[in-house]
Amino acid sequence: MTEQCPINGERLAADFVRLCETDSPSRQEGEVAALLKDIFADLGAAEIIEDGSAAATGSDTGNLVIRIPGEPTREPLFFNCHMDTVEPARGVKVRREGDLFFSSGDTVLGSDDKSGIAAVIEAIRCLRENRIAHRPLEIVLTTCEEIGLLGAKSLDPALLRSQIGYALDSTGFGTVITGAPAANRLDITVRGVAAHAGLHPEWGVSAITLAAQAVSSSPHGRVDDLSTINFGTIQGGKAINIVADQVVIRGEIRSHAADRLESLTGQVRDIFARTVSDWRDPKGEARGRPDLTFTVEPDFPVMKLSGNDPVIRHIDRAARSIGLDLQYAIAGGGSDANIFNSHGLQTAIIATGMTNVHSTDEQVNLRDMVGLTRLLIALATI
Repeated sequence: MTEQCPINGERLAADFVRLCETDSPSRQEGEVAALLKDIFADLGAAEIIEDGSAAATGSDTGNLVIRIPGEPTREPLFFNCHMDTVEPARGVKVRREGDLFFSSGDTVLGSDDKSGIAAVIEAIRCLRENRIAHRPLEIVLTTCEEIGLLGAKSLDPALLRSQIGYALDSTGFGTVITGAPAANRLDITVRGVAAHAGLHPEWGVSAITLAAQAVSSSPHGRVDDLSTINFGTIQGGKAINIVADQVVIRGEIRSHAADRLESLTGQVRDIFARTVSDWRDPKGEARGRPDLTFTVEPDFPVMKLSGNDPVIRHIDRAARSIGLDLQYAIAGGGSDANIFNSHGLQTAIIATGMTNVHSTDEQVNLRDMVGLTRLLIALATI
């Protein structure tokens, strides 16, 4: 089908550069959202919906759901990308060397996730220019993905008519992600008792010492084949001459098994609680006892697809129709696809060609974006 639908690589490149040079750090996606509304209106979108998620996410725009009409008797399909980019993301200037795209070096490029958006735009242009019959399509463009999947979490799934779709949001090319872990965020506060460290240290209870004991006693890193634990930030203390009366630790636990996630979360909670409750005053002069607040916030649910699921069977057929060999993999991170799957909307993740993401060395190859566009056309037409 892509032979009847020639892809204009330079037009794709121009759209990509324009998107990248329209700044859209998390919570400031409004400018790129306005641009995309105009682009999809020109492409004949039947409906462009901006939802009310901005009130929940703090963004200057809502998520966009864009409906592209197709053959009404066929099942619809959705493509998902996120509009936001990580920092540094202001004043992006794209540098091109042959088919490789980079930033000027002091910002990210924005191929995460604008390589996916550009491919969607080119795929729809090709289909409409060549009057190729295709499924009804829904384009779901979310905000605040990079800061906790906030846009997807705030999207009403009832807005979507499609039951299966694809999130265009992974590194490399020719890879489909079929599984991703669930995660819990940890917010831990260990409270001690302040005292002058030189005059009366025995009056104090060091929150830093207790926190260090609990962290060192807890599992961390890759704890098994399915799970990881990380204590990412730690803050505490007021001055070097004061016994620290508070330490705040933030971390996360991830696992591909929901029961293992809860087990590990309970294990870490118990270690912190026991460390605090087992504290003993060595001299009997402390002016109080330590205590603990241990808060767990579910971050995203587990994602697990099988080869028999319709969303995987469909992409396998599409790839074979264009002679593309796909690799299927399990990821270690969460994405909008975790949220969509939790709503019963089967969603696989497709790699877009982006590499070195979340850094100023980020890059993408035009060849891979063209290859992604071919795959999207096949998904839309078979």
